[in-house]
Parts: sequence; C-alpha cells; structure tokens
Amino acid sequence: MTRVIHTGDTHVGYQQYHSPERRADFRRAFDDVVDDAVEAGVDAVVHAGDLFHDRRPELPDLMGVLSALRRLDDADIPFLAIVGNHEATRTGEWLDLFEGTDLATRLGASPVTIGDTAFYGLDWVPESRRPDLEYDFEEHDAEHAALVSHGLFTPFEFGEWDTETVLEESNVEFDAMLLGDNHKPDTAQVSGTWVTYCGSTERASASEEEARGYNLVTFDGEVDIRRRSLDTRPFAFVSVALAEGEGVERVREQVRQHDLTDAVCIVEITGEGEPVTPAAVEEAGAEEGALLVRVTDRREIEEEAEIGVSFADPDDAVNDRVDELGLSTAARDIDETVRESKVSDSNVRTEVKNRVSDLLGEEPAAFERADDAGESESGDAESTSGGADKADDEPADDEPTPDPAEQGTMEEYL
Repeated sequence: MTRVIHTGDTHVGYQQYHSPERRADFRRAFDDVVDDAVEAGVDAVVHAGDLFHDRRPELPDLMGVLSALRRLDDADIPFLAIVGNHEATRTGEWLDLFEGTDLATRLGASPVTIGDTAFYGLDWVPESRRPDLEYDFEEHDAEHAALVSHGLFTPFEFGEWDTETVLEESNVEFDAMLLGDNHKPDTAQVSGTWVTYCGSTERASASEEEARGYNLVTFDGEVDIRRRSLDTRPFAFVSVALAEGEGVERVREQVRQHDLTDAVCIVEITGEGEPVTPAAVEEAGAEEGALLVRVTDRREIEEEAEIGVSFADPDDAVNDRVDELGLSTAARDIDETVRESKVSDSNVRTEVKNRVSDLLGEEPAAFERADDAGESESGDAESTSGGADKADDEPADDEPTPDPAEQGTMEEYL
C-alpha cells in the first residue's frame, strides 16, 4: 500500500490584491499541507506544479518553502514534484536546486518508486508543442503507477490537453493521473484510469468559492481518492442586485449582514439602481473587520461591453501578447527587465544595454527566435524522456526565461 498527499498550485509568493497578508496566507497554506503530511505519516507528498507563483520567488518565500521541505525531510517523507508554468524557466529550476540538497525529487520519465507505486512526471508543456510529444517512459516493476502532470486536461472544464491521447500513447499503463493547473478540485475516470485535480491550496481568484485543500490518495489494489480541506482565510461573497432607485446604502446594508472578521470580502453588484462608489462599500467592509474588500460592478462591465471595449489585467494582457510573438530568449529577458524588474525607470536604459552586452558575449543563441531555438536544442526536444519542455491559464510566459544573474545566486538561498 502507498498513501500520498496530492497537492499543487500552492502559488507561494502570490501577493494577491497587493496584500502582504494574502502573500503570507499562500505560504501558510503550503505549511499546513506539510504539517498534515507529517501528522498523518503519509508515504510522500506529491506536488503537481506551481509551487511558486513566480519564477523569481523572493527570499522570504524561498526560505519558507525550504523550512517546510526540511520538516518533511526530518519526518522521512519524500517530496516529489514537477514544474508548473508559473515557476518554469528555460534553465535552472528551483526544484532542481531543492533536489540538489536532497529536499525534493523532480519527477520525470524515470520511475520513482514509493512503497508499491511508481511515480512519473510530465512538466507543463506549451499547447503548440504537444502534438509532437512522445509519451515515452522507463518501465517499472511496481504494482501501481501514477503520472503527475500540470495542464488543463480533458474531460474537465477548460480542458485542452487530451487525456485519452496521453494514456493511449504512453508505453506505461497508469492507474492514476495526479494533476495540477486547474484550481478547481475534480475527479473522473478515463479509459479505466483515475484522473484527478487536487485544486489550489488558497483562493487565487474570486471565482474559487469552494473550500481549498488537497487529495489523500491511496494505492492498494485499487485507487482511493479522498478530499481533505484546509483552514484558509475566509472569503465572503456578497451579491447585490439593485432595484431602480437603490444605491450604495443598499450595498453597504448587505455587506454588514456578513461576518467579515479578517475576511476577504468580494462584492458583486448587478441590476439597475444608482452608481455605487467602491470606496463607500470598502469602508463598510472595514467597519465589519474585513481584511480587504473588492467591488465589481457588473453593470459597468455590461455597459462597457456594449460599446466594444473589454478590460483585463494589463500584465495578463501583455503576457498573452508576448506569448504570441515567438520572441527570442534575449527579447523576453529585456521585456522582463523593462516591465517587471525592480530597476528604477531612470536606470532601465543602462540595465538593458548591459543585459544585451552580456548576452552577446555569453549566449549569442539567446537572440534566436524562440521557435527556432526550441528546435535546435535537441533532436528529441518534444519527448518527455528529456524532462519535457517547461514553461498556465494565469499570467505566465509560454517559455519563460530567467535572468542569468539571478539564477546564478540560487545556491545562496540553500
């Protein structure tokens, strides 16, 4: 028998709503999973990708994860994981560094046997590269086998990675696929194989109303999947349909009817009624003890849609467009320097000049277009046996690229 915790999409480092408290919540949720694993004495913790929210996690988040992994190590509980798109880089994964300190095992085409179950890994792969993937894995002699992967698989909502294709083309017969990327927990059976999403450990968006948690999976002749909930920060979802003549006081009244102590309050306004100022609603939430209040007036969205204007998070929109351009590694590096780095505006020009100079001297191939570079790296770049290409439905680059200077300091954290 093998009993594991299947978790994923922990997104450590995500400062949701620009709130330091929410950032701490994501780190605390991962800690809670580890604490549960130690208390239950499971055989392993299996992480299905997006351990970090960003490919450049900050020191407090790195140290928090390291501390948690050391607790697992002290309890002799292996941490098996793959790379999701949020944390993925072209070179130098943080997971590899954790593996180098014997605190984690990166799953791939070779089986990692825990008890009587062989675990394999398939990192997130851009949709454009999936048609050429070869699902080749090394054979195993265990009683059970499980594939851990990250992506939006069928038959679940938003699925665009065909599960049946993976199972049919794989040379290994899997009893289960333990998945990450879809933050909604769900389970189905495809061609006799159990396919399950553990969901996220914290609410990464207002649409994630269900309780957060993880899966407890037991391999013992059959596969048993059970849901375990985490005690996360409360979210209060307040929907107000305003009638004609009603306005902000009606919204404030509805907000006050909820217990908002230390909660995130999500207010959605629909119907007719008068214009509503978010600040007045936020004030009502604060009076009831809310950590923060987010107000969405659907009436405004509908009016804007009628005139053909749509609004999205600017960073998300830019990242989506960058993904479509097929930029070279160097271009992506420069784009990140301009848009995301902590370099002051006055120093951006100098920083970009230095980065281009460094890349020209150290990595000329970085100036090749991404598509060309991907083909030249390996004659079998699309095979899972090579570790798979690494790079979700949330903001992330299709083939993210690290800053070599930052990647060179990974060891300093470990």
